[in-house]
Amino acid sequence: MKQVTKGQWNGYDTYILHSRELEVTLLPRLGNNVISLWDRIKERQIVRQPDESDLNSYLQKPYHFGIPLLVPPGRIRGGQFQFGGTSYRFDRNAGEHHIHGLHRTQAWCVSDIEEDEDGCAVTTEFITSDDPDWIRQFPEPLKLEMTFRLQDARLRQTLKVTHLGSTPVPFAAGYHTWFMLDGTPGSWEVTLPAESVCELNEELLSSGRMLPLGELKSLHSGLNLQGMNLDTVLHLAEQQPAEAVLMRDDGYGLRYSADGKLFRHWILYTKGEADQYLCIEPLTWLPDAPNLPQEASLTGLLTLEPGQTLALDSSLQLIYPE
Repeated sequence: MKQVTKGQWNGYDTYILHSRELEVTLLPRLGNNVISLWDRIKERQIVRQPDESDLNSYLQKPYHFGIPLLVPPGRIRGGQFQFGGTSYRFDRNAGEHHIHGLHRTQAWCVSDIEEDEDGCAVTTEFITSDDPDWIRQFPEPLKLEMTFRLQDARLRQTLKVTHLGSTPVPFAAGYHTWFMLDGTPGSWEVTLPAESVCELNEELLSSGRMLPLGELKSLHSGLNLQGMNLDTVLHLAEQQPAEAVLMRDDGYGLRYSADGKLFRHWILYTKGEADQYLCIEPLTWLPDAPNLPQEASLTGLLTLEPGQTLALDSSLQLIYPE
């Protein structure tokens, strides 16, 4: 079962990675999203899957499904910021502000497929100058490459970003991953080694101030999701792994990990009071980072030099009861 097959979703090719435990469905030509993560052992959908009968919903907000990539993630005040003497103006798509980046439903190309004794993998790529809307807002071209590798009950994603332009640029990435709670939030707990909460104002923009965890301190041992209403930006403690563990009360769950040197900010989002979903969102920067006065070591603002390649790793590992 360690193989890659092809399918269709609304007339677009999908690529399905198979293992004994998982089937992972990729949609490269509409944003390179993981639109299905099917647990073959428990016969259960792990992520929020877009309904094939409602293509318009997916096209409007593709970051509401699956494991969407955000470049850059979060809100940006007025859609504007300055970096290195260059003024950036992103489209205002959240009232007076910009949200969740320039990457939406662009068409990625499949550049490689691997199948071996250990697992299988698909590599896709996209060059930002191929999208007029992207290059209008972010004029220096980037090459994005994503490798999805499935091995047993573990999916690993590696995003490689290469700066093809001539001027240093700011960079940030994140994932808006929708995990299913199956309408039983009280059966689930999430653990995350958070150190503090990033203060947000009434417009959900970061102030850059870090606040105590308060009632969220139970994240260290397991926060039960019953009655939780979260849209919370968390900063991880130093020297702690960048990973969230989501566990059901029967010992079933998952471990969601990312590169600890880069992904120090995580958002937990329940879309109202927790019921069907918990979004776990690892980010490399605080929302609105380029407009914050704090140092890049806190905000996570990364600088890409011309010719530089940056690799960002993340993985999702299923946990089964013994």
